[in-house]
Parts: sequence; C-alpha cells; structure tokens
Amino acid sequence: MQFSVYQQTHIGGRKVNQDRMGYSFTRDALLLVLADGMGGHLGGEIAATITLQTLSMMFRMQARPYVKKPERFLEEALMQAHWDILSYAETHKLPETPRTTVVACLVQHNCAVWAHCGDSRLYWVRRNQVLARTRDHSHLEYLIERGRATEAQRNTHPDRNKLYNCLGAGQSPRIEISNQASLETGDTLLLCSDGLWSMLPETEIVHRLSTSTVVQAVPDMVAMAAAIGGARADNTTALAITWQGAGASNAPGVISTQMLPENEVSSTITTGEPLPSGADAFDEDEIEKAIAEIRQAIEKSSQLLK
Repeated sequence: MQFSVYQQTHIGGRKVNQDRMGYSFTRDALLLVLADGMGGHLGGEIAATITLQTLSMMFRMQARPYVKKPERFLEEALMQAHWDILSYAETHKLPETPRTTVVACLVQHNCAVWAHCGDSRLYWVRRNQVLARTRDHSHLEYLIERGRATEAQRNTHPDRNKLYNCLGAGQSPRIEISNQASLETGDTLLLCSDGLWSMLPETEIVHRLSTSTVVQAVPDMVAMAAAIGGARADNTTALAITWQGAGASNAPGVISTQMLPENEVSSTITTGEPLPSGADAFDEDEIEKAIAEIRQAIEKSSQLLK
C-alpha cells in the first residue's frame, strides 16, 4: 500500500482552533479522520479531539492488518465517538455537551469507504473531475436538493450554517456511509472543514488537486481560504492523500507500508485525555514532527529487511 499524504490547519480569525485531523495506518489499511468542533457550543475542540482518539483506538483494535467489515467499522466507531463525548461531558460535569462534525475514510485493498456527520466534507478526485463528494447535513443542502435554494446561494444564504446532524447532540447522529469506491493510481481523496470549502469554489479545489501534489495543493488551498476569509476566517483544515496503489514506487514523499510488521500501527493521532476547553494541542509543528517520525520508522524498517 502506497500513498502520498499532507495535512494542514489554520486558526483563521478565531481565538481557538477547534478543528482536528489525523491518520493512522497499518500494512494494509489507512484511516483518515477530520473533525470540526462546533463553535456555537462549549468545547467543540474537546468533541473533535475525542472523536479522533476514539476512531484511532478502534482502528488499532480492529485493523489486523485490515478491517474486515469497513462499513460497519465506520458506523460503530462514529457512534462510539458520540457516546464517548456524552460520557466525557457527564464525567466532567460540563454545562453543555461539546459537539463536532466529522468525516472519516477507510482505505484498504484499493478501495475507499467513507462516513460523515455534518458538513465536514470528502472529495474524491480523478483527472480533473470530482467522482464523488459528501453531501452536507445542513438545512441549506436540504433546500438545494429540493430546488428551494440554488448553488449560488451557498455562501450567502441565511441558513447556510444550520446543521441537523453532528456528534455530541442530544439525539443520536445519523451516520451516512458511502458505497465502496475503487481507487486508481493517481486518485486523490481530500477531507476538509467548512472553513476551506466555503471559501473556495469546487472548480478551484479540483484544479489544485489535479495540477499539484498534495504537498503543494493542501497548504496552498488552506492559505487561500484563510486569506479570503480575512479577520473573520473560520478554522481551515485539510487532509489529503494521493493513492499510489500497491506497485513499487521510489517517488519522493510517497509512504510505503509494505515493510511494516503485520500488527504495527502508525498514527499522527495523539492519545490521552482531551485538553480543557480553550487549549489547542494541535499545532503545525506537532503534525510535522509526527509525520517525520512515521517516515523515519518506515525507512528504518525497510533498511532492516533489505
């Protein structure tokens, strides 16, 4: 299994970055997760952090070295994250339960399956074309699907920020799961928060992903969205991979998992107790450090097995 990957976040004009992102992989499976803590509720960053930790923990338990039932895994993992958020709020006697949107994708055996709640998105891009993207669980998306609003109103409609689905709410989330997508070499999967897609037209997103590597496209898109948003910019976060399949590749920046031991899991998702509301433990330096450590571990394993 080989892929190139890049992730980046920008706090925008907010006091706290409530977005969280990360990925975990074994020899035969890759999990991508992005959560956007809801700013209208106390401790959105706590809900987002718990979501990533729960999904990463369940991946570690079930990916041996791949997940046997990916659709069921995603549904159960997101539901468990929902209950873990509620449990955290009760244990710490929070005045209200933190909430978050989420999008997660599991890639294995050249196929991808994804699940989402809310308006964090996934785009599947191949050769300048969007083959699929998640549909926001928002009132505006509901109106657009029924012809009562237009695509042109996405950034101006008064109901654009009204979501009807998330993790951590009083009612159980509705987890939407995709069909299995058969990946080809060169396909790109982008997970992003609304801070990115609400600022950039889909044509711009597709153009960037189709003409640049993810190492170039992701920081460019995040910087562009933050610049457009200006002083009022939302947290802006993106995580993307370009799939290279199972063939041998010596291309720079490509991660190869074929030399990993069967039961080993590498991850950029930190474990442990979520920080109190207002703290931001997810900075760029830590992300880059984690990526570098994973690559060094892979290179060391490769050298030992030569």
